[in-house]
Amino acid sequence: MGQFDVIILGAGAAGMFCAIEAGRRGRRVVLLDHAKAPGEKIRISGGGRCNFTNLHIAPERFLSDNPRFALSALKRYTQWDFIERVSAAGIAWHEKTLGQLFCDGSAREIIAMLRADMEAAGVKLVLGAEIGAVNHTGEFEVASSAGAFRAPKLVVATGGKSIPKMGATGLGYSLARQFGLGVVETRPGLVPLTFSGEVLEGARALAGLSVPARVGHGKIRFEEGLLFTHRGLSGPSILQISSYWREGDEISVDLAPGQDMGAALVAQKAQAGRVDVQTALARHLPERLARAVVARAGLSGRLADQTGPAMARLAREVQDWRIRPVGSEGYRTAEVTLGGVDTRDLDARSMEARAVPGLHFIGEVVDVTGWLGGYNFQWAWSSGWAAGQAV
Repeated sequence: MGQFDVIILGAGAAGMFCAIEAGRRGRRVVLLDHAKAPGEKIRISGGGRCNFTNLHIAPERFLSDNPRFALSALKRYTQWDFIERVSAAGIAWHEKTLGQLFCDGSAREIIAMLRADMEAAGVKLVLGAEIGAVNHTGEFEVASSAGAFRAPKLVVATGGKSIPKMGATGLGYSLARQFGLGVVETRPGLVPLTFSGEVLEGARALAGLSVPARVGHGKIRFEEGLLFTHRGLSGPSILQISSYWREGDEISVDLAPGQDMGAALVAQKAQAGRVDVQTALARHLPERLARAVVARAGLSGRLADQTGPAMARLAREVQDWRIRPVGSEGYRTAEVTLGGVDTRDLDARSMEARAVPGLHFIGEVVDVTGWLGGYNFQWAWSSGWAAGQAV
């Protein structure tokens, strides 16, 4: 049986970062993962360039039953700290939009940086290790296909259920329940939404078309790209709102954000009333979309022939399109898992279970989920750092 100071389960962003920090503090660390390579989610993130953090990190941009929980870790290890580390490693990066930072080159550079730091910190990385029983008898004992390991500290960084084809499982939640911790209901987050009936037919007819949009749910609004798909709607604005949407809820879509479509159409009617209503709307929207919106509003003919109520209806269909998703594409395409280990059972400073000394949970497995755009990676770095200072 291998004896260590710290056992970490999960070689993703949070697990590797925690391993580095603990190793740098002189701890004997073993990092176990069932995958063949570490950091697989890092590798595919950001279109292969890794959106590794965001300039605008703030607690209100994280979802949790207790959004304030994340504040301690995020304040003590900030986006600026990680940016400094990336720059020091010679990795070139750029801001794409909305504070999102990407590698100029490949996401593999981030993985290589983390692997080099782990090696320098003396971390033992064990891959292809299927985790079996985990027991606590004075110390933590972890059985695996790569052997048995024992340590006074155990860090669970196994992630959530999103993208199961990459090996995602619910192991972390099972371990939390085994040791008496609560688990907030889990569901897919940052995921495309699906529709049925006329909305689905319309989306399929426009599949592949991407437009700027402002998508809302309750008081929450996101203004980013929207993509029509064969299953419904996707794109950054939809992924963002999906984390707030629940089954049965309605969402609103503004297909011309920043414009006053009602006033614009009235002005066009006064200046060029003979123009077909579809042609008039195509001045503001892609032609295919304009045609679909006019049909949805039940209009035809010249702009001059439209009544005031008809014009108002058309403007609403553009800027306040109300639709009710029937579901989402699920964990298969979800970027993150909402919910997770209940933060009421964890110490915000150390990420340690209050009732089980030596047991820590970090990263996506915890009930902390960030917006799209580097927020979830920053939570991984910050929570991993916090636990790494405590184990």
